[in-house]
Amino acid sequence: MPHELIPLTFDKIMQTKAYTVVIFGAGDKRFAIYTDPSIGKMLQMLLTGLEKQRPLTHDLIHLIFLGAQISVMQVVINDIQDTVYFARLFLEQYIQGIRHIIEIDARPSDCITLALMSNAQVYCTQELLNKTVSIDE
Repeated sequence: MPHELIPLTFDKIMQTKAYTVVIFGAGDKRFAIYTDPSIGKMLQMLLTGLEKQRPLTHDLIHLIFLGAQISVMQVVINDIQDTVYFARLFLEQYIQGIRHIIEIDARPSDCITLALMSNAQVYCTQELLNKTVSIDE
């Protein structure tokens, strides 16, 4: 089943001045996504519970979601082309008792950050997992 969703775990975040590596676990396999160091700092702050002096862009988006009663349902990392990953952010909002689900194409790093802020699950597709290069310690 190529569209089967596989739950991901955060195994490790490694940071340099030039980039951040986020290593995900999916069952027995682990793979890495590289991102900007500023995103890495934000992820580390979220995972360790460190306070920020001022709200950052992801905080603003999260607060807008809260104000509009929009919740992050899930994130699905669904494709890789060359070394670039693609993701979908799934949002949920009830308007006059009607459930609306919004699916947005976004960078995995932004999706992952918003998912962590909202305690939402991050998934990948089985098809993507088959394309990733396994990371061994």
